[in-house]
Amino acid sequence: MCNTNNSHGWLDRILPNGNPFLSSRPRRDVEVEDCSILSVLKVDLCQEENHVRHHTSHFHSADTQEALVVRRGQPFRLRIHFDRDFSPSKDTICFIGKVADDPKPTPGHGTFIALLPKNGTDNLGDPSEWGAGIESHEGQTLSVLIKPPSTCPVAEWKLDIDTVSDRRGSCYSLSEPLYVLFNPYCPDDQVFLKDHDQRKEYVKNDTTLIYNGSYNSICALGWKLGQYERDVLKCSLRILGTIGGLSPAHRGDPVFVARTLSAVINCNDDRGILVGNWEEVIEDGVKPTKWTGSAEIIQQFYKSKEPVRYGQCWVYGGVLATMARSLGIPTRIITCFNSAHDKDGSATLDVFYDADGKEKDDGDSNWNFHVWNECWMKRPDFGVGKHGSYDGWQVVDATPQVESGGKCRLGPGPVLAVKHGELQKPYDIGYIFAEVNADMVFWRYNGKGHPLKLIRTDTQYVGKNISTKAVLKFEREDVTDNYKFAERSKEERNALAKVLKELNNSLSRFHLNSNFNEVEFDLQLEDDINMGENFKVVLRVTNKSWTNTHVAEGSIVCQAVKYTGKDGEMVKATKFNLELKPQSTGYVRMEVRFTEYFEKLPLKGALRIAAVGKVKDTDYEYSIRDNFHVHMPTIEFQLGEGNLVVHKKSKVIMSLKNPLPIPLRKGVFIVEGPGIKHPLKLKIAEVPMGGNATADFEYTPPYYGHVAMVAKFSCKELDEVDGYKDFIVAQCCLKP
Repeated sequence: MCNTNNSHGWLDRILPNGNPFLSSRPRRDVEVEDCSILSVLKVDLCQEENHVRHHTSHFHSADTQEALVVRRGQPFRLRIHFDRDFSPSKDTICFIGKVADDPKPTPGHGTFIALLPKNGTDNLGDPSEWGAGIESHEGQTLSVLIKPPSTCPVAEWKLDIDTVSDRRGSCYSLSEPLYVLFNPYCPDDQVFLKDHDQRKEYVKNDTTLIYNGSYNSICALGWKLGQYERDVLKCSLRILGTIGGLSPAHRGDPVFVARTLSAVINCNDDRGILVGNWEEVIEDGVKPTKWTGSAEIIQQFYKSKEPVRYGQCWVYGGVLATMARSLGIPTRIITCFNSAHDKDGSATLDVFYDADGKEKDDGDSNWNFHVWNECWMKRPDFGVGKHGSYDGWQVVDATPQVESGGKCRLGPGPVLAVKHGELQKPYDIGYIFAEVNADMVFWRYNGKGHPLKLIRTDTQYVGKNISTKAVLKFEREDVTDNYKFAERSKEERNALAKVLKELNNSLSRFHLNSNFNEVEFDLQLEDDINMGENFKVVLRVTNKSWTNTHVAEGSIVCQAVKYTGKDGEMVKATKFNLELKPQSTGYVRMEVRFTEYFEKLPLKGALRIAAVGKVKDTDYEYSIRDNFHVHMPTIEFQLGEGNLVVHKKSKVIMSLKNPLPIPLRKGVFIVEGPGIKHPLKLKIAEVPMGGNATADFEYTPPYYGHVAMVAKFSCKELDEVDGYKDFIVAQCCLKP
């Protein structure tokens, strides 16, 4: 019910003969003497048809009918039932709406509306304005269409219905909230995405892939986004104000919303959703590698109001994708392999070696992979530049790695601006450019007070195989070309030179090595590195001279490395000293056994194979390194019998072969999928060497079409084993 002191002063401007509610407005539960007063008995929110038309049926709030969930720029229907026949000539109806958490809603900020419906629904007015029209009227029932503007604040709204009859009135408050979301289906919305398949992938699909590993051994992690699950949408709507401090007036702009999400998903500046932790031993929370999706994290935060422990970059990226999609912003998850984290803003990735050839830990960092997001939106604040429109994909990153405007956040920055090195465009283009296109520069550090010696420059190492899930396929799509021109092309070199000039930083040319090219080093693996197996490293050193004999000396090093590029434990090292006759090749081989690397691998980490060498009696030094992901087995899915049918129970079986030369003990499968309210945890007894771990569960699909499941397996001996499977769910067969 409306409170008697809740007057709507703005009605003076739109109601004939002034506002009848300025003094005391009768409550719906107060008996009114004048029987001519028109009162609302109930309102049918037409939830089923509205939710289908607005593509919001899967939301928990819609499915349970606890809210009306609609998209802006598109009308929704209400059927209003009165206590007597409605008379267009005598009765006036007005819709009063306000953003629920705005303490002082005003029309000027777009957070308060008073709306008189017109007769008919052929034209509901300008797309950027509220509109309402009477669709039909029969006796005591009125059918009305209401259109939120395409710029409407994305928020929880409260809606009242005021009626006026013969200068007397009543007020009816809808008990259910109105959730207004961005509308990628509406051409007038800033997040409009024209392609039907892309909308299905980047807005509707609730399961995706996140790529990780290393550029030469790419792995796919199944991730349940779960944007439709309980409390996810409510949390996404409310956190913008409660944690992000974004005023309701700015919640209609996806630029502000995306930037706010990138800040509130980490807790570094506030009581945001996720605490980051890059340590190996974690005892007071969940290891980042244990999460199978976003919904559980968001639900825990929504319930406890406390940051959830713990996340790393792919977890931050998964949660941001979930919340942005729930609000209606088309979003995808991006993985950049060999991602540079440029500490000093030089747009170069500087690596320093000491006199013994050991890499120093005080330079820039190079992550095996880094995960961020892209959000689709128009950028009217930029207009059109000389390279085209800045509309489209924008980089947004919630991982707390860099401050932007005083907070740990990044973006949204147009991918086009990154490609062309346009540092003047907000937000954070310089940092993103370095992540994907910095030159890697190797230096010899000879001690304090001694000049640095440039060893080598690698212009092609950073920004490899930038990846995302393909549209409507569980396959990898390479989007590297979106971020930069072909390596060493004129356009790519010009973009880097432009950035270096704007940063007032000059990239040193490689002098010493360019004057000597008689000896060539090449480092290779004989085989892929598979968990549980030994592998061999081969360094090939070739003397290309026709007349000179050279001696090459140095070492090959295998070291565990965290995915953030930080050094882990040393695994093995071998020194070499080769005398190379003219036109000859020498080989150095190093075998690394399973028992040598097994207990030293960090979470999501890799093995760094490096060779540092020099040629005697010359100034020539050489350094080469690469990171190699250790291949894990995959979890396989199969159905017990038949196919999946909506609302019908079926058995799903998971299996995993033990790849280790030792038994697996105290294992557990974790699985998520549509309709699974909480992640299932299925314990496994001991799995012998060469044996199979298997588990099964009953699954009831909540809807037909594509569904996808994601799973993890972990035990003391084997961690980070992932699997996913997409199924086709058939509709129920009709009974004869």
